[in-house]
Amino acid sequence: MEERQNLVFREMVNYEPTPLPVRNYDKNTSEPVSFYLSSLEELLAWIPNSDDAFNIAMIPLAARQPSLQSERPRTLLCHDMMGGYLDDRFIQGSMKETPYTFYHWQFIDIFVYFSHHTVTIPPVGWTNAAHKHGVCVLGTLITEWTEGGRLCEKFLSGNPSSYQKVADQLVRIAQFFHFDGWLINIENQLSMAAVKNTPSFLRYLTDQLHQYIPDGLVIWYDSVVKDGQLKWQNELNESNRIFFDSCDGLFTNYNWKEAHLERMASVEKRKADVYVGVDIFARGNVVGGGFDTNKSLELIRKHGFSAALFAPGWVYECLDNKDFFQNQDRFWSLLEKYLPTHSICSLPFVTSFCLGMGIRRLSYGQEETLGPWYHLSAQEIQPIFGDHIQENGSGWLRIHSCLMDAWNGGSSLLVRGMIPVTTGKVTMRLFSLQVLAPPKLFLSLTYKLEGRTDIAVALELSTLDVGRCNIGDISSLHAEPSIRHTPRPLQEPPAKLLGWVDRCNQQFNGGWIRRCYEVNLQNCFLQDIFVNFSRPLGSQKDENFTCRLGEIQVVDADSLMTPLPQVRDITASHTCWQQIHSERNRFKTKLLLSCTLRWSYPISQACCFRVYHLGGSCSRRQELLKSEEPTFLGLAHASMYRVVNLVVEEAPAGQECFVDFLIQPVPKEGFLVPQAEWGSLTLLYSKPNA
Repeated sequence: MEERQNLVFREMVNYEPTPLPVRNYDKNTSEPVSFYLSSLEELLAWIPNSDDAFNIAMIPLAARQPSLQSERPRTLLCHDMMGGYLDDRFIQGSMKETPYTFYHWQFIDIFVYFSHHTVTIPPVGWTNAAHKHGVCVLGTLITEWTEGGRLCEKFLSGNPSSYQKVADQLVRIAQFFHFDGWLINIENQLSMAAVKNTPSFLRYLTDQLHQYIPDGLVIWYDSVVKDGQLKWQNELNESNRIFFDSCDGLFTNYNWKEAHLERMASVEKRKADVYVGVDIFARGNVVGGGFDTNKSLELIRKHGFSAALFAPGWVYECLDNKDFFQNQDRFWSLLEKYLPTHSICSLPFVTSFCLGMGIRRLSYGQEETLGPWYHLSAQEIQPIFGDHIQENGSGWLRIHSCLMDAWNGGSSLLVRGMIPVTTGKVTMRLFSLQVLAPPKLFLSLTYKLEGRTDIAVALELSTLDVGRCNIGDISSLHAEPSIRHTPRPLQEPPAKLLGWVDRCNQQFNGGWIRRCYEVNLQNCFLQDIFVNFSRPLGSQKDENFTCRLGEIQVVDADSLMTPLPQVRDITASHTCWQQIHSERNRFKTKLLLSCTLRWSYPISQACCFRVYHLGGSCSRRQELLKSEEPTFLGLAHASMYRVVNLVVEEAPAGQECFVDFLIQPVPKEGFLVPQAEWGSLTLLYSKPNA
């Protein structure tokens, strides 16, 4: 039934275990998890079920420039860490204290999730994080050694229908879970019958993938040669070209020398489709790995090829984790000059710089939960990292991610800088854009100055005149002169945005300040987002400062006039009750509730959902609703959420108790939706009569 848009479910407490699909849920906690397929039989038997929906990426692949279709060299990142499916397998996040995360997405074109399971389906958190940055995501099909040879015989040595069934399943899986293709890694000898069919398998898989995922990719790993031998070539040559010609690219083995690159460069036309492998662990006879990876990348780019960086988690696995951020930033700064920066091509553009992890969770500057958390889907768009040295050496800025404070999520961007006495301000470019500006933009910058407040902080934009832009050609676009804009901050939000924007030009609790801007543009192309820092009036000395950036928004102001949809059709299912003894009093028991919430909402209009609960009590509901604030449960990046082991009050005999679940949509524009517009469901529970 429905009461004031509040759905009500009734449940009888039942301690019988609720069977859940083992591939979708952790057996100990019933938390939803990502999964892999261990055999050919599992692959062919896979059909999606409703619980698989937890692992569907909510974030579509964002547009960016240069695109994968351009001819310039690309960068592929192959993530291989300790067998895979570690804490990143928990779809709703975990409480990992020192997790591995990646955030230098502006340098990357393709992300491969790699493991040694037969079919590696990328955990949804990685797909969501990569897609926000416009990076396409590939899973892995791998066969290895003797068992791999037997598997390949089953589907490659027979008639075409055998390998077509495998290819069709791989396409269905990528399409269903919303990732973008496959790395095919056959590392075992093939019979003549099997190797003869392998190019046809690759061609069929690639054609089918392109049909259903137009921007999808199939990449072949350099291992087997055309006569079926397992013989790594470390280059593209006549022994493995037949596989390269049947798909979108080749990922070479790692033990190459410059002579291999020279041979390829002299004959190869599809240079961008050759991904020269670099093992960051520097295993074998390699040019350079670790902090010498730049030596390998320098040669790869010298000869015009793409690069495949394997196992970048080296900085996490082999170095001290307490210095992880410093080591990761150092590693990528050494490669920066060989890695072109990509441009964001769509609005709204909103980021709180969150890494998808933290030592606590904050919402609008207020602490929401205390304790470590790790949730890759919650990662926000990351900036262009690196040192920002000013022209003529007139000042400097350095940025890095910081977990100590945040506006939203678990981290913010810490900026340290110096304004020399010879200049009035220092400026850094944080994001590259390539997007046609709407007539009216709303922008905001949320920041906090550490220790002092007399440095002026402002947002800047650069634009290009559309009449002088060639939209399809990034190089000529940047060859045109740009115009820098420093809009004037608003004292109050625009009248028509009062329902969206909380406050402007005022200090929030915790010291955060939000600056708001409204900009009118005509025939302009947004190019870059800058933040500048100006010296205090009357200052006659070098000024050092530290500033924390909490959020940047760039939004089409007119798009905010569209009413938000409602969260509808909330249901509760897979309910599980558990009774445990209190840790303090063994004669007292606690009741734990687990259930799956589902709802309807246009996914294209939300970046995520925040899930809360209220009650878990046998008190009078209306009185409690008026006196208590909802408690945050977690983030959902799909229209479903698994509540796990929520402590609720035991229902006395003959009495009905309640718990309310509240669903707050978070619009892509990043604004706070008032509680009156959240979706809600009331679960009434009671004990059966004795």
